[in-house]
Amino acid sequence: MICNNLSINEKGHLCIGGQDTVELAEAYGTPLYLLDEDRIRERCRTYRRALQEAFGEEANALYASKAASFRGMYRIMKEEGMGVDVVSSGEIYTAVSAGFPMERAYFHSNNKTDADIRFAMENGVGYFVVDNREELDAIEAVAAERGQMQKILLRITPGIDPHTYEAVATGRVDSKFGSAIETGQAEEMVVYAMSLAHIDLMGLHCHVGSQVFDSDVFLRAAAILLDFAAKMREKYQFALRELDLGGGYGVRYLESDPELDIAENIREVGKAVHAQCEALGLPLPVIRMEPGRSIVADAGMTLYTVGTVKRIPGYKNYVSVDGGMTDNPRFALYGSSYTVLLANRANDAGEAFRCSVVGRCCESGDILQENVKLPADTKRGDLVAVLTTGAYNYSMSSNYNRIPRPPVVLLSGGESKLAVRRETFEDVCRNDI
Repeated sequence: MICNNLSINEKGHLCIGGQDTVELAEAYGTPLYLLDEDRIRERCRTYRRALQEAFGEEANALYASKAASFRGMYRIMKEEGMGVDVVSSGEIYTAVSAGFPMERAYFHSNNKTDADIRFAMENGVGYFVVDNREELDAIEAVAAERGQMQKILLRITPGIDPHTYEAVATGRVDSKFGSAIETGQAEEMVVYAMSLAHIDLMGLHCHVGSQVFDSDVFLRAAAILLDFAAKMREKYQFALRELDLGGGYGVRYLESDPELDIAENIREVGKAVHAQCEALGLPLPVIRMEPGRSIVADAGMTLYTVGTVKRIPGYKNYVSVDGGMTDNPRFALYGSSYTVLLANRANDAGEAFRCSVVGRCCESGDILQENVKLPADTKRGDLVAVLTTGAYNYSMSSNYNRIPRPPVVLLSGGESKLAVRRETFEDVCRNDI
C-alpha cells in the first residue's frame, strides 16, 4: 500500500484508518470523500516538532488552506497549534466561523481586492503576504483608515525552477506571484514597504513549487533569500524577523513515487539556514513553512460506485463511476496520477483488464485515470477507491452538469463523523432566482 494508514481486512475490503470502506460507503453513500483525521494530526505534529527542533520554539507550520478548506479542518489546526495560510475572504470567513485564532493566519493572493483587505483586517488576520506595490498601497490605505499597524511579509521570487509540474511552479522570475530579485523589483518593494507609516515589514516569503521530494529547492530558496536580506540590511537597515519558505513537499500517489522523510528534510534545511545566518552575521529569523498537500493528501480517499463497464474490442475499456471531474478535476487539469482499485475486492488477484476510469459528466475529458488495472469481472455495483485524494479534490470540486458535491467524512479512533454534508439538488439551485 502507498500509505501506512491503508490495509485490507479479512473480508477483502479496503480499510483506511482501520475502518472498512465498504461499510462507510453503505453508511454515507457514494461518491464519498474520506479523511483520516488521525493521519492529519500526526502530520501536523511531525511538522511542528521538526520545525521547532530545527529552528526553535517560535517556528511553526502554516497549513495551506487551499488544499482542503472547511470548518472542521480549521478546528483541527487550532487544536494542533498550527498557523494557517488563507488565500481568499471565503477561506478567512470559514476559519473565523470555526473559531480559529486569526492572529495565526497569513493572507496570500496576487490580487487582493479592497474588500478582501478590509475584511481581513476587520477579522484580525495577523499577516498579509504582499505580492505587489498596488497591494501595498491598498493595505496602507485601509490600515491608515483603521488607525492600525499591519504586519506583512513580502513575497519574493527567487528565480528557481523546482523541476515540478508547469502548472504548480511558482518560483521562477516570470511567475505571476511575487517580486523578483533578479529584476530589482524585490529591492524596490523592501524600500517602499519600509517607508509606509502603517506597514510593519516583518520579513520575506517565497514559494517555489509543489510535489518536490527533497530539500534542494528549499535550500536554494533559503540561501537566496538570506543573501538578499543581508544586502537589504546593509543598504537600508532592513531587519529580517520572519522567513517563510513556503510549502511544496510531495506525497505518494503511486507505488513508484519516492517516500519522503519530512522531519529529516527539515533538519537538513535547518542546518543550512543556521550556517548561512552565522556566515552572514544575521540573527536567525522566525521560520515558517506552509504545508498543505503533505498534511492532507494521503489522509484522503474517494469512493465511487461502478455504473457501467464498456468494452470496445480491439480499442479500449471504460469503467464509469458515479462521480468524476466534478469531485476531482486534477486529471483533466494536470494529467495527475492516482492509484485506483476495487475497495470491495481489494485482494482480488485474478485476471485483470486495463481500462479508463471515467466519470458521469457529459464531457469527453471527464476522466479520473487512464490505464488502470482492475479485475476483469468488474461490474455494476463494485466499489472503486481512488487513493490520496485529500488535497485539491473537495477544494476544487464543482457543480458542473448540476451534480451535487459529495460529503466529507472524518475518521478518528475507529469512529466516523460528517464534516461536510452531501449537497442536495436544492443546494445546487439555492442562489438561482
